[in-house]
Amino acid sequence: MTRAALFRLLASIAMVATAAVVAWDSSPRLGLDLSGGTQFVLETRDTEQRKADKAATDRTLEVLRGRVDALGVAEPTLVRSGDNRIIVELPGVQDPTEAADTIGKTAQLAFHPVASDPTGSTQVDETGQPIKLGKPAVIGDQIAGADAGNDPEQGSGWYVTVDFRGEGKENWRSLTADAACAAPGDPARRVAIVLDGEVISSPQVVQEIQCGAGMPGGSTQITGSFTIEEAKELALLIEGGALPVPVEIAEQRTVGPTLGKAAIEASFQAAVIGIILTGLFITIVYRLAGLLATIALACYALLSYALLVALGATLTLPGLAGFVLAIGMAIDANVLTFERSREEYADNPRLPLARIATTGFERAWTALIDSNVTTLLAAGLLFFLAAGPVKGFGITLTIGVLASMVSALVIARSLVELASRWRWLQRRPAATGFSSLGPVRTWLRRRDPDLVGRGRVWLGISAAASVVALAGIAVNGLNLAVEFTGGRITEYSDVRGLSVDDARDAVASVGQANAVVQSSGDDEISVRTGVIDDREVSRIRDALSGAAGGDVTKVRDELIGASMGPTLRNQALIALGVAIGAQLLYLAFRFNRAFGLSAVVAMVHDVLIVLGVFAWLGKPIDGVFLAALLTIIGLSVNDTVVVFDRIRERWWGGDKGSLASVANTAVLDTVPRTINTGLGAMFILAALAVLGGDSLHDFALALLLGLVVGTYSSVFTATPLLVVLNRRWPMPRSRPVKTVRDGSREDSGAVV
Repeated sequence: MTRAALFRLLASIAMVATAAVVAWDSSPRLGLDLSGGTQFVLETRDTEQRKADKAATDRTLEVLRGRVDALGVAEPTLVRSGDNRIIVELPGVQDPTEAADTIGKTAQLAFHPVASDPTGSTQVDETGQPIKLGKPAVIGDQIAGADAGNDPEQGSGWYVTVDFRGEGKENWRSLTADAACAAPGDPARRVAIVLDGEVISSPQVVQEIQCGAGMPGGSTQITGSFTIEEAKELALLIEGGALPVPVEIAEQRTVGPTLGKAAIEASFQAAVIGIILTGLFITIVYRLAGLLATIALACYALLSYALLVALGATLTLPGLAGFVLAIGMAIDANVLTFERSREEYADNPRLPLARIATTGFERAWTALIDSNVTTLLAAGLLFFLAAGPVKGFGITLTIGVLASMVSALVIARSLVELASRWRWLQRRPAATGFSSLGPVRTWLRRRDPDLVGRGRVWLGISAAASVVALAGIAVNGLNLAVEFTGGRITEYSDVRGLSVDDARDAVASVGQANAVVQSSGDDEISVRTGVIDDREVSRIRDALSGAAGGDVTKVRDELIGASMGPTLRNQALIALGVAIGAQLLYLAFRFNRAFGLSAVVAMVHDVLIVLGVFAWLGKPIDGVFLAALLTIIGLSVNDTVVVFDRIRERWWGGDKGSLASVANTAVLDTVPRTINTGLGAMFILAALAVLGGDSLHDFALALLLGLVVGTYSSVFTATPLLVVLNRRWPMPRSRPVKTVRDGSREDSGAVV
């Protein structure tokens, strides 16, 4: 065994052992849909400067969302109820006292002038010295945000940048203009930042600011001898406390999961059955190598779980969608390397099995790197730029992809290389699964169909399908769920032991299958629907009464806003746009512009088709569907990159003929991998569709559609489009090289 192989084996043992310890000692943090949590009902209050109307309440909700996220409560639910109420649900928190500590003070922030003489003052500054404040000059609604930063080159240490909006810009200039008139050292030269009546900082206006001039612009910096922790804490307090109006806790209660116990158990069973079927399929196709890949897949699941609990990530149904994609990529990585090993055996059957296995992994390296990097780019940007469930999807997908790469490139490779040195196996190469190209590859080599040569036909079919999808969206529209549109919440007491699962069935029986039904406090049931009229509310109440065996009492009936409101939607769209742009740039760098643009167009085609099908069927577009759509984007780009990598390899490898003929050969090379990977993922999705219940049926349907359409588009949309675009941006026939200082030539860093 080589030193590198020994290192991979030891690293595999160490990683799996560490993951097992972490998984054994830790418990996952579950989201509201899986475990429930604690619910607060907050009421906004009027102030002298601002009325607690609908607009002020919406702004307060967004500030609270940022504060809750910053305090480490992942994937909370915040919706406006009526004009001046906010419902806050924190996942995984069953103790109301703990929940109150977690959400922190819902305080109001203001910037005040300071008097020269503190006599008679009952307040103290952040150092404990007496301080006398004037009336607030800048209120929380005029503060756009705050962030900690430093400038190592200037040696200025850590500082806090505060940004102002609207009237806050002029109010800040006026406040600092008056303070600058005081002499240095005079308390009146200070500006006090007050949070909920407590002075959290009182910096002095610098001497460079002239009396009456003030600090111009929409931002300022608070400097001082801050440590990194102090600067970040001050920034959090300023941004998190910048409420336009004060709030009070009107109610607090424990709420149950939005998914029923039966749905959660069915979903878990479906996932287990699907993974077992996938393992059996890979084992049948690739024999011993497939069995070892299945063991590596189990290690992947262990690594992913350990990373999740170690990082304190929140597990929700949309977040877990990221793992469906990562499982597919973990399967794909193994299938890709095994197919390359089969090719190597067919070309050099006398080579030792260990060498054949190693060559398979080495030849699959560039495709694995490019496909995973494009996914990681999107996942990372979704995590950093988005919020809510999209942010959760980003982190779970990132963890899943990293774990899948370790599973395929380290663990599976170690197991296969170790097994290939077994003498019994060397005398029986058929048992490895590498000694045959397989029936699909054999049939394709014999028939040699010209798929890419009919590119105009395939592009026409893709264009027609896109038009039909757009027609569905235009005619029927998208059936946006309550997360995006807002709706109505009703709450019922006297349910007499009615289970939440039975309540869901009762609500679904009157045409509200997409309603969110959960326990709310002691013996109470809450129902969130889209916008419905009083007659439909009466039907829900009658259905619950029938299920409970007696009349139930309606104790709340209010209109609610969207939990995926404009801010979250805009953040998600911006993050998605930036992620797609980053993928385009990466593919243009690794391949060229024609490759990158073709991959992105194919991905948009896949998303559009799935949206169109759901529009024609009237299926709901909710948070779970959003997770499925993000998964489809990853699957589509991943599949296309694998095909493009083989085209590039053959184009630079000396294959003769036009790009169309070279691309056709490359497509035929990758078809077996595409089929086997697709079937492996379909076992999981089919199990979820059949056994997962209503909560996962549409999710699995969307992913199955995306998988089929994505497989089609990689061959019949992206590849023919590449041939067309290559005429405008042709790829050179040889690998780019560059000259180094000693006059020798080496491969360009843009390729591997």
